[in-house]
Amino acid sequence: MKEPKIIAIANQKGGVGKTTTAINLAAALVESGQKVMLIDLDPQGNASTGLGIEPDQRDMTTYDLLIEDAPVSAVLHKTEIEGLYLCPATTDLSSADMELVSTEKRSYLLHDALRHPDVDAYEFDYILIDCPPSLSLLTVNAMVAAHSVLVPLQAEFFALEGLSQLMLTIREIRQSANRSLRIEGVVLTMYDVRNNLSQQVEADARATLGELVFRTMIPRNVRVSEAPSYAMPVLSYDSASRGAVAYRALATELVSRHAAVKKGA
Repeated sequence: MKEPKIIAIANQKGGVGKTTTAINLAAALVESGQKVMLIDLDPQGNASTGLGIEPDQRDMTTYDLLIEDAPVSAVLHKTEIEGLYLCPATTDLSSADMELVSTEKRSYLLHDALRHPDVDAYEFDYILIDCPPSLSLLTVNAMVAAHSVLVPLQAEFFALEGLSQLMLTIREIRQSANRSLRIEGVVLTMYDVRNNLSQQVEADARATLGELVFRTMIPRNVRVSEAPSYAMPVLSYDSASRGAVAYRALATELVSRHAAVKKGA
């Protein structure tokens, strides 16, 4: 039975394109022939809305997965995109941190849920986790469950500030709960090639983080911003847009990185 690659998409700063990247990277991976599950771990539930799962359809959510010990199969929804599945979220999840505090295995709940035999039956290639914009117990659950962390980084002033705290959290989790956790990479989002500041942020990121920064950068693109209001990824909304092309390139780069790692293993 093949093991899916589990990637947490995380940045404690809001508005960096985290959920947009989760939705569109998932869609691009599916388009390239992968079978993908996206887990919405953000109480705002934007990934769920962005993939067309309305609030009244979310009878079982990631809250039930963590707090009520519901199996993934009970929470999972098929989306309009063949091969892309979603575990949705609602605002119920906002109270999960408080409820988990007294639970002995509070950091391992998602880890255990994703390694249940009922998940194996789906034969996913990738499981992506859309984390909340905070370094909360939900984000810790995602990092303990994941093989790696993908960090969307907005090409704006102060972009690299706060990244050190995220890296510190990843290091702490690697030392205490998930020794194999690694940084998948950093992807620059909302990049404007005409903007000197974007170019400076890119130069700083590459100088500081080197090969961790993906070659692919996600441009600032109106189509990417419009797509969620139509409850679809930009790849479905405007397949030829610059945003769609960029997310396809990101998916290709991600898969090729994994192929190279596997080949070298």
